[in-house]
Amino acid sequence: MPIPGNFLSATTESIDPNTSGWNPKMNCGPLVKGVGGRNGDGCLVTKSLLAGEVQARTVSSYPVTPGVVYQVFADTAGAVPERIGIRWLNSAGTEIGITWSLTTAAASSSWHRVGVAGAAPVGTATAQVLLSSTETAGSVSHYWENVYLGLPLRTTGNLLGFGTESTEIDASGWAAEVNATISRQAPVVSWAVDNYLAGGQALAISAVAAGNAAAVTVDRPGVTPGVEYAAHAYLQPPVSTAQAWIELRYYDSGGSQIAAQRSTLAAPGTGMYRQTASLVAPPTAATCSAAAGLVGASAGQVLRLETVVISVAPVLQSGTVVPYADGSIEQGIAGWAVSSGAATLARSTPWGAVALDGSYSLAVTSATATASVIRSERFPTPGGAGLNWRAQIAARPTGGTWASVNIKIRWYDAANVDLGTSSGTTWTVPGAVGWYVMPTDAAAPAGATQVAIELTVTASAINSTLHIDKALLWRVLPQTAVTSDADGGYITLTLRELPADQRISLYRETPDGIRALVRGPAGLVDRQLITSDLMVIEDHEAPMDMSVRYRIQFYDAAGTYASSRSSELVQVTLADAQEAWLKDPGNPQRNLRVMVEKAPDWTRPIEQSAYVVKGRRNKVVLSGRRQGLEGDLSIWTRSDSERLALHLLLDSGNVLLWQAVPGMGITDMYVSVGQITEARTGGTAQEPWRAWTLPLVEADMPVTTGVNGAAGRTWQDIVAEFTTWADVLAVYATTEDLFLDRRTG
Repeated sequence: MPIPGNFLSATTESIDPNTSGWNPKMNCGPLVKGVGGRNGDGCLVTKSLLAGEVQARTVSSYPVTPGVVYQVFADTAGAVPERIGIRWLNSAGTEIGITWSLTTAAASSSWHRVGVAGAAPVGTATAQVLLSSTETAGSVSHYWENVYLGLPLRTTGNLLGFGTESTEIDASGWAAEVNATISRQAPVVSWAVDNYLAGGQALAISAVAAGNAAAVTVDRPGVTPGVEYAAHAYLQPPVSTAQAWIELRYYDSGGSQIAAQRSTLAAPGTGMYRQTASLVAPPTAATCSAAAGLVGASAGQVLRLETVVISVAPVLQSGTVVPYADGSIEQGIAGWAVSSGAATLARSTPWGAVALDGSYSLAVTSATATASVIRSERFPTPGGAGLNWRAQIAARPTGGTWASVNIKIRWYDAANVDLGTSSGTTWTVPGAVGWYVMPTDAAAPAGATQVAIELTVTASAINSTLHIDKALLWRVLPQTAVTSDADGGYITLTLRELPADQRISLYRETPDGIRALVRGPAGLVDRQLITSDLMVIEDHEAPMDMSVRYRIQFYDAAGTYASSRSSELVQVTLADAQEAWLKDPGNPQRNLRVMVEKAPDWTRPIEQSAYVVKGRRNKVVLSGRRQGLEGDLSIWTRSDSERLALHLLLDSGNVLLWQAVPGMGITDMYVSVGQITEARTGGTAQEPWRAWTLPLVEADMPVTTGVNGAAGRTWQDIVAEFTTWADVLAVYATTEDLFLDRRTG
């Protein structure tokens, strides 16, 4: 799959099917397509002519804007260290300069990442990618693939800017705090081929002397009190026994630190391991930062960081009131405690050994074959008495044997008075090792405002261990809900508690029994992989003034039908029969309701050839298939804003959907719009009404078009990336471009 936002063509990026995107530049023989790549099978082979530096470059030069930061990276393998660069050229094609990455710290024959980012110098018009390795002899091969050149790729939702997250530009986003110096290094790390957020350069925190060492981000992004945030990064400890940590810190409006949460890595080795620290922002919190360091470091030891992120904490289940720290056990056992019995609690170790979510789980160990009661912290349960709540855990037996797990909900009032437990559900623990989901439901009693998850775990052998992860508690809402929006002309479909790792197809069913696939961000939702337990779809192609229902079908990983759901009937209305909708299926933000002057008088063209046969009265006519409807739709716009909106809708030339109320003698129709006429309606020069003639040609429904959107981006991403509105205006031409992240240059 092509790297999102790559300026390079798919062939240049993946070296498939050939090397046509690349040229030798220095001390390099003819380029050869190798095999064994991961972004497609192909890879670029550069071979030295003599001992010394070997360079290859892209054939094309790509337009860039001076002052804008661009990023380049590639995966590489060879017998010597290597580097990658961005070659800046002026409008005449003359080289202005090169932004080089650091040379990798060592050579590796395994695929590993190199990368760098930098601002285009003044006078730059285009840029090329440079690949460089310094070989020790002639006829030595080096291998490259998965090459990217484009705007910086950063984690959506990260409160930190690109420079702090990746250190691909420099280390200015960090400051040494205790017994440390900071720098950048280029370690050899084999990242997944599609981990586009990982760069080639890492932040290095070096201990000056023996003792604790730490560094902290210079950025202090704003936070919202009461929201749980998480800081995570890939940590590479100097030795597996080192105590490496990451910390999330909060500050008040005066800049004083008021809270912090540290999460220590239980490293299984000296690779890169993702570690997370999460904490709810206190009532007086205004800003935050991330810090990292070593406890008891030896002089000269180095902790490396990659992909540093502060964001809203992950949501394990839509609507869960269990904080991420208590639900995923990433930084310790959080609020879990033994209420009675012989069991002991600990975070699993080492990193990645036993986990369903993240890298750790809650390890419950019983020295005796008895029952123990463990309980979570109390969590708020808004909504009042009678509402149904569901508690759920995932359990995995890993040592000894377990008879059962009983899961209950314990209720408390606002004064922390214990109101008792639900009846609970007892689950038998299978003997086979694996993760087992265990839920229970209960209605909130009168006065309940807080709740805890309570587990009675019964071991049937001494020294038994049970791991628990992904603890959840959420209010049970309808699994399938529909609402209509007459002003927007669409229906919102909300799907909850979707089965993980299955596939989904979504149909709209009209009263005549006809089903049509519904459009989502990736196109028509037809056996698409489920990536979240919650899916919200706005169906902008639902017919007007007609009751419809939605049919949801699920398929397992093998593609076999598994189950289905149906929604209630719902209808979106169009109150004025003289109005109609013109919609862009892929860009619903452009949809426009217009007043119809006159519906089309339809024609249906046909290709025919007529032949006169001598001696016969009638011609012989050879016909093709009669084509779809064609005609002129006459409409009015009633204001300047409507006029401009219609121009925006028509500018793209996309296939549109025309929808009118039943009774006009037409059905919903996909159309291509030809040359338009915009005429004045008379009156004064200031008259805002316009009369439009839109030549329509019936078209097929766009099948591959997905619904464009912000893709998870929020205003926080804009704040993290840009300092001023002037910076934003230099990158985005329109508000829609900002919404869709379509950048100039």
